[in-house]
Amino acid sequence: MKENKNTRKELYHYPTKVILAMIEATGGNIKFHKWLLTGGYPELAALISAIRHDVDAFNWLMKNGFNHFAAFSNAVDDEEKAINWLVIHKFNFLLVLIDAVENKPNAIEWLKKHKLQIFIIFTKKLLKLKQDQNMHYADYHTINFK
Repeated sequence: MKENKNTRKELYHYPTKVILAMIEATGGNIKFHKWLLTGGYPELAALISAIRHDVDAFNWLMKNGFNHFAAFSNAVDDEEKAINWLVIHKFNFLLVLIDAVENKPNAIEWLKKHKLQIFIIFTKKLLKLKQDQNMHYADYHTINFK
């Protein structure tokens, strides 16, 4: 796989305004998603799309050296293999975010202690998205093909 300069970039390396745009995109704001896509952060747009179960976005992350974001997108849905991959490859920050999505107090406190409250907001948006997705899949009016 071709290595690029953004490969393995952690979420905390991005400027605050970019993280804020990612939070808005996670909440469903299309304008911010497009801004990430066209503004030099296609990996974050793909991450949000992958979390929303977009297979093409997941594959783009894998092909372009952002497999840690691809694993994170699946770990948000409690996929054990993805979580194990993050553990093996020492993506500890992404693991903290997974725990924060699950409202684990140690993760929330760790983010506060390290002045990373912006990621608490992000994980709350992720939890809301996950709950909305689960409610959609549980709706008997919706036929889900797998």
